[in-house]
Amino acid sequence: MNFLVNIAGQIGRQTIHFLVHLDRVVRLGVDTLWWVVVAPFKGKGLRWRSMVEQMVRIGFDSVPIVCTISFFVGLIMAMQAAYQLERFGATIFVADLVAVSIIRELGPLLTAIIIAGRSGSGIAAEIGTMKVAEEIDALRTMGLNPIGFLVVPRALAMVIVLPCLTLLADLVGIIGGYLIGVTTLDISSIRYYNQTANALVMKDLTTGLVKSGFFAMIISAVGCYQGFIVEGGAEGVGKSTTASVVVSIFLIIAADVFFTALFYSTF
Repeated sequence: MNFLVNIAGQIGRQTIHFLVHLDRVVRLGVDTLWWVVVAPFKGKGLRWRSMVEQMVRIGFDSVPIVCTISFFVGLIMAMQAAYQLERFGATIFVADLVAVSIIRELGPLLTAIIIAGRSGSGIAAEIGTMKVAEEIDALRTMGLNPIGFLVVPRALAMVIVLPCLTLLADLVGIIGGYLIGVTTLDISSIRYYNQTANALVMKDLTTGLVKSGFFAMIISAVGCYQGFIVEGGAEGVGKSTTASVVVSIFLIIAADVFFTALFYSTF
């Protein structure tokens, strides 16, 4: 009997814990939306300079790692596809497989995971360090709202640059597959290009960009929230930074499953 009571108590505590976090995240999202949509019309302008700085940190500084990983993924996919397709004399369809897979899934997903590990953790660590150093309380004392001052520039920068990085990752990944097709599979450049163009439709690109937009909101929301709930000094910052990466990746994959089912089963 005590065993069942303990299990029920544990489930209850975890459920309450989850609902508390969910409520805080929703409040953070509502406040952020207010500062983005309503506040500018009430004379509380956006911090454009800070947003540009965040765009450089999140976007421009991430270009090398995003391009490198996307290029290698394109190479790997082309080699693996060729291994199977050459048995049937259909190596030309390597172009279709690489292009569609990267545009629909791997481009947005890999880019979001990279940014979650690189920039999402950085957001959590930066805000968390400010929290334990009582700098956020100092902002409130000076009459500055932490949401408008810290969250909004990072969230807007993330939403703007992540789709751009996704487009870049798509292009570089396709180039990786192209190099394998031309150099190893003896496919001419014009044939590979035509095959890729015929395989893709605008829906593929649109859905990939829609996914990346939602991934950006997930990464920024989780990173900022984990920064605001830091407790316990430097150890707490480390725990929240780790949690931000783990939670972001989990939610990104869950969102990817949802949107894939939505776009390709109902439309």
